[in-house]
Amino acid sequence: MRPAIIQYAWVVPNLEEAARNWHATMGVGPFLINRDIQVAQARHRLAPTATRFSTAVAQSGDVQIELIEQLDDGPSVYRETVPAGATGFHHIAFIDADFTAAVARLTDQGHEIAADGVFGEMRYAYVDTTASIGCMTEIVEDKPAVRAFFGAIRKAADRWDGAPATLLRELAPR
Repeated sequence: MRPAIIQYAWVVPNLEEAARNWHATMGVGPFLINRDIQVAQARHRLAPTATRFSTAVAQSGDVQIELIEQLDDGPSVYRETVPAGATGFHHIAFIDADFTAAVARLTDQGHEIAADGVFGEMRYAYVDTTASIGCMTEIVEDKPAVRAFFGAIRKAADRWDGAPATLLRELAPR
């Protein structure tokens, strides 16, 4: 099976500034912002973690652009590839209904799980594929809530008039 890449993600030092740069340079927007995301059962390299981070996600054609800002100085899957204060490409992502099999397809090739956890009702895993493709790979469990969120991102992009005043849209805390 060949998974469809649905997202490209960058670690950035400042979400708002990065979103404005994406808009000014590429016309991408609006960005839906999730602040200080709470992840259950979060692990980094199989050890429990409590990395604090926020994201901003926008749709560009058939793919999402995700910006990730780490809010603390602890070790994380983000700091493994992008040092604090820098901007850098981090991962590609795809959705899979058989999450366990999708993770196994990559770990059976010798790639390690770099981080994983549960966000809402959805499991996710970052698999360290940097040695073979130059970035992490995120696997997102296919759930109705995920599809609804991704649909809302697409709908926001389709309906957006391009006004900078509405570029950044805060999502309500969960």
